[in-house]
Amino acid sequence: MDFTLDTLERLLTSLHDAGHLFIPVKEFFENRAPRPGKLIILRHDVDKKPANSLAVARFESELGIRGTYYFRIIPESFNKDIVCEIASMGHEIGYHYEDLCLAGRKSKGERRKPGINGVEELAVVAIESFRENLEEFRKVVPITTICMHGSPMSRHDSRLIWKYYDYRELGIIAEPYFDFSLEDMLYLTETGRIWDGSSSSIRDKVVARDPGFYSGWKRKPVTGSAMSMTERAKNFQKNFRFRKTEDILAAGRAHILPGKMLMTLHPQRWSDNYGEWLKELLAQNVKNQVKYFINRHKSE
Repeated sequence: MDFTLDTLERLLTSLHDAGHLFIPVKEFFENRAPRPGKLIILRHDVDKKPANSLAVARFESELGIRGTYYFRIIPESFNKDIVCEIASMGHEIGYHYEDLCLAGRKSKGERRKPGINGVEELAVVAIESFRENLEEFRKVVPITTICMHGSPMSRHDSRLIWKYYDYRELGIIAEPYFDFSLEDMLYLTETGRIWDGSSSSIRDKVVARDPGFYSGWKRKPVTGSAMSMTERAKNFQKNFRFRKTEDILAAGRAHILPGKMLMTLHPQRWSDNYGEWLKELLAQNVKNQVKYFINRHKSE
C-alpha cells in the first residue's frame, strides 16, 4: 500500500543504502563546491499535521538523513515545540510563505479600504506580512531559505511578491522554485499524492517562460529553474516518469536514477493509521479533480 510511513521509510532507506547523500536546501547553496557521488536535496512541506513531520524527521535522523522542513505560519502547521525538536536533529527549518494569498484574502474582507486590489498593491501588504512572519520564525530558529506554499484555491501566486522585492535583502539565500536549475537535476514531488501529478497541480510544477517575462522582476529565477524551464531542463525531466513510490524503488534497484535530485515530500500524506490514510486519499482525490478542471479552464 502506497503513502504509508513504512513505504516512505523503505524509499528513503533504499536511496540512502544505494549511496545517495541527503542534504538540506541551505547546505546546497552554502557550499557550491562540486560533490562526488549521488545527491538528493530533501524538502518537506509542512502544510498541516506537524506531528507527521516529526515522525518522519525522527526516522530520517536515525538513518543519518537531513533535509529541510518548510512550515507555514498558520496554527495547523507552526508548532514551536515540534519546530525546535526537528531542528535539534540537524534538519533545516524554512518558512513556507503564502503572504500574497493571505493579503488577497484580507482585502476581500476590507473592500471599503482603497488601494488593496492590484497585485502590486497587494505585494506592499504581503511584504510587510512576510517580514513579520519571518521575524516570528527567527525568534525560534534561524531561517535562511524559504519556499512558496501553493494555496491552490487562491487566485494569487505568492511568488509574485518577488517581482517587486528581493528576498536576498532579508537574509534569504534561496527559494527552491527560483534558485535550483533543473537542467541536470530531477525534480521529484508527490503533489496530488502521486509522483506524476502535474496535470492536477496548480503551482507545484515546472513552467516554461521566455526569460524576458522576468525582465522587470526584482528577483529573477535562474534559467532552467521550475519557473523558467529550458528545453534542456524539460527534456531532462521527461527522461524520468514515476507514478507510484514502488516505481522509484524499482528505478533505484535498476540504477537508473540520476545523480542529482530535488525531492519534495508532504508528510501529512503519509500515514500508517488506516483511517487517516483513507481520509487523506479521499480528500486528495477530490482536490485533484478540482485542480484538474481549474487547469483545463486556464488552458482554454
